Amino acid sequence: WDSPFHTACQPGEPAGSARWFLGGRLNVSVNCLDQHVEKSPDRVALIWERDEPGTAVHVTYRELLELTCRLANTLKKYGIQKGDRVAIYMSVSPLAVAAMLACARIGAVHTVVFAGFSAESLAGRILDSGCKAVITYNQGVRGGRIVELKTTVDEAVKNCPSIQHVFVAQRTDNKVQMGDRDIPLEEEMTKADSICAPESMDSEDTLFMLYTSGSTGKPKGIVHTQAGYLLYAALTHKYVFDYQQGDVFGCVADIGWITGHSYVVYGPLCNGATSVLFESTPVYPDPGRYWEVVERLKINQFYGAPTAIRLLLNYGDEWVKKYDRSSLRILGSVGEPINKEAWQWFYQVVGEGRCTLVDTWWQTETGGICIAPRPSEEKAEIVPAMAMRPFFGIVPVLMDENGEVIEGNDVSGALCIAHPWPGMARTIYGDHQRFIDAYFKAYPGYYFTGDGAYRTQKGHYQITGRVDDIINISGHRLGTAEIEDAMADHPEVPETAVVGYPHKIKGEGAFAFIVLKEQTAHADSIKEELKTIVASKIAKYAVPDHILVVKRLPKTRSGKIMRRLLRKVVAEQSSNMGDVTTLDDPSVVKEILDAYQKYKEKSSS
Repeated sequence: WDSPFHTACQPGEPAGSARWFLGGRLNVSVNCLDQHVEKSPDRVALIWERDEPGTAVHVTYRELLELTCRLANTLKKYGIQKGDRVAIYMSVSPLAVAAMLACARIGAVHTVVFAGFSAESLAGRILDSGCKAVITYNQGVRGGRIVELKTTVDEAVKNCPSIQHVFVAQRTDNKVQMGDRDIPLEEEMTKADSICAPESMDSEDTLFMLYTSGSTGKPKGIVHTQAGYLLYAALTHKYVFDYQQGDVFGCVADIGWITGHSYVVYGPLCNGATSVLFESTPVYPDPGRYWEVVERLKINQFYGAPTAIRLLLNYGDEWVKKYDRSSLRILGSVGEPINKEAWQWFYQVVGEGRCTLVDTWWQTETGGICIAPRPSEEKAEIVPAMAMRPFFGIVPVLMDENGEVIEGNDVSGALCIAHPWPGMARTIYGDHQRFIDAYFKAYPGYYFTGDGAYRTQKGHYQITGRVDDIINISGHRLGTAEIEDAMADHPEVPETAVVGYPHKIKGEGAFAFIVLKEQTAHADSIKEELKTIVASKIAKYAVPDHILVVKRLPKTRSGKIMRRLLRKVVAEQSSNMGDVTTLDDPSVVKEILDAYQKYKEKSSS
C-alpha cells in the first residue's frame, strides 16, 4: 500500500515539502493537516454541528492548521514541551480538535477527558498522568442546557499540584471566575504566531493517553503511539467505511472516547476527509435531529451507538422519514453489540434497505476497528447484528477455560487476538505490569479482549459480551468496582455489589445490592444519597437504576463476593444458579431471591 505518512521537513528542505518517512520519524499533525493544506487548502476539514440546530460552522484544512499552530505556540509560550501531559476537558468543537493536534504538533501527550465526567474523575486522571495543564471551556452547551466546565475544572485542580496553567476558551458569553493560573485561550492565540514548526517524533513516542475502566476500579491510562495508531485509524476509516474523497463522514461520537479520537479526528483527517463534529444529543430539539443533520449536511457515512438507535426507535419512524437520507451510503454501529431489532430498524428505516450497515467491534485498547463486515469481497453477505470479519492483519482466536485454542466452527469461547497489529495500545501509563496482567496473563502469548465470542458455521464472529466485571452502559465501559468504590464512601453502607443487567435502551444498566449497617427506616433516603455520590464521583450515566437492600451478600469461604449469582438473580434465572457449594452459607441465595421478589412487586405496584 501507499503509506499515508509524511514527516516534517528535514533541515535544508524547502518549507512545506513533504517526505515519505524512513527510519520512523514523523509528526501526526503534519499527516492530518499540512499534507492536505499543500494540495487543497480550502477543502473543508470539519463541519461543527453546534448544539443550536442549523448553526453549522465549516472549517477548512488551512483554517484548522492555523488554529492548531496558534494553539501550539500558546502552549509552548507557557512552558509546555515535548513529553508533557495535557488534559483536555472540552465539548466537541473545532477548538477541541485543534487542542489535540496542537499537542501532537509540539510532541506533548494529550489526555482527553469526557466533558460529562465529575471533578473527582477529572482530578484522578490528572493526578495519575501528572498533567501540567488543562485546556477547557468556560461552559459547554448540550441539549439546550449549559454545562459548567470551568467550575468542574476549578474543583478538580484544587488537589492537583502538577497543574501549572488552565487555558480557558469561551463557548458562551457568560463570565466565569478567572484565577492566577487561568489563561484566556483565544486572547493568547490572537497574539501567537500562525506558523509552528512540527516536532520530529519517533514512531513509538506516545501520541495520547485515554483512560478506560478497569475491573479493579481504578481507571487505566491506555497509551497509544504515533505511527502505528495513525496508520491503523486511517486504514480502518478508509476501508471499513469505503471512504471516498469528497465524502462527508458523520461520526456522532464525543471526542472524549476512543471512537471520537479515531473516527472523528485522526482517521478522517489523515485521509483528508470532511469530518462532522456533533455537539448536541440525538433528541434535541426533537428525535429527528440526526436525520435533519444528515439531510442538511449531506452526510455519506453515519457512525453511531446502538444505545442512541434503540432510543430513537421508540419514537417511531416518522421522525426519520421526515428527512431526505438519500446521501447516506454506509451506516455504522459502535460501542457495544447491537441487538437484532435495532439493527433491522437502522437498516430498513434509516438506511431504506439500501445502505451497507457495518456493526464494528473494537476497544480503546485496539486503537481502531478489529472486526467488521467490511472490507470484504464485493457484495459479500452481511449477517444482521454481527461483526463478522477480522480487519487486515487481525487474527482472532477463541480460547476455552483451560487456555487452549478452540478449533473449528460453530463454537464459543473467550475472544483473543493472536498477532500484534499497528493500532494496539503499548502500555498502561505508569503501570506496565498491570498492562501485562490485564491483557496478556490470562492466555499467555495472546491478547485477551475481555469479551466472549461465537464463531458461526461459516467462520464469522459474533461478539457475545463481556466475560469479566465490566458493564457497558450506553456504550460507556465501566468497571462495577468503580461504582462499588464510590458507594463504599457512604458511612451507613459497609458492603455493596454491583452487576450489569439487560436494559431496553442503554443495553446494560447497573443493579446494586447493598448491606446497611443497621436495618434502618431511612433506606430510601440512603439510596438517593448513594445515587448522588456515584454521580459526583464518576458521572451521571454510572448511577445504578436499581438499588436493593439485602441482609448479606453471597460470599465464598475466602470472602469473595459471588457476583455470578447476583447476575442470575437479576436476570431471573434462579432455576439455573449453578454450583453454590463454595458459598460460606448457601441459604443466602434464597434470602436474596426473596428480597428481589419483594422489590420487584413493590416497583411494579
